[in-house]
Amino acid sequence: MSKWFAELAAVFTKCFIRKNRYQLLLSGIGVTVKVSLLAVIIGVLLGFVIAICNLSKNKVLKTIGGVYTDIIRGTPSVTQLLIIYFVIFASVDLEKWIIAAIAFGINSAAYVSEIFRAGILSIDKGQTEAGRSLGLSASQTMTRIVIPQAIKNVFPALCNEFIVLIKETAIVGYVGIMDIQKAGDFIKSATYEAFMPLMATAVIYYVLIKLLTSVLKIFENALRKSDVR
Repeated sequence: MSKWFAELAAVFTKCFIRKNRYQLLLSGIGVTVKVSLLAVIIGVLLGFVIAICNLSKNKVLKTIGGVYTDIIRGTPSVTQLLIIYFVIFASVDLEKWIIAAIAFGINSAAYVSEIFRAGILSIDKGQTEAGRSLGLSASQTMTRIVIPQAIKNVFPALCNEFIVLIKETAIVGYVGIMDIQKAGDFIKSATYEAFMPLMATAVIYYVLIKLLTSVLKIFENALRKSDVR
């Protein structure tokens, strides 16, 4: 047993301590968090716009929303990332992680739009009629009555989308960005050790997801308490 621990310690030292390779993982965590945060902001804002388009009575807006959702949901996220990075933003002077965040935000928006659409449709039509009877315009009724209730209803689904988004960012290595997964792959290639770097990346992602889940749960409970009041 002591020999096994000694070998494990030697592999750990080789993978993470020697040449300060652990710093690659720490840097990768920062990149993953930055990409995910910006992507979720873009996804929520753009997704809301697309949801409004899909619910619009205007045929042009509805067609735009439908086509966008259909194309994004019908193609792989890695393909979208490569197209946006190597084609659309090929000649644009932006940091790599920002371009990646835009790509993931555009991808996430298609799914977020469906979440928002379902949330808005879940609100009883009587709420809209009550708002109009009080003298509110259609836009005021939507922003003051329908949307606040819809956001509370879809918050858990939005949280789940954020969690999925963090895991999906593991493909940013395709465009040369040193995130958590890419850092683990680099260590694996440099040391010819597969188990330790892969387990390290898995543990880091797991811890990030657990921390995020705990924080989002606090917000969700706060929203439920406000409903009770």
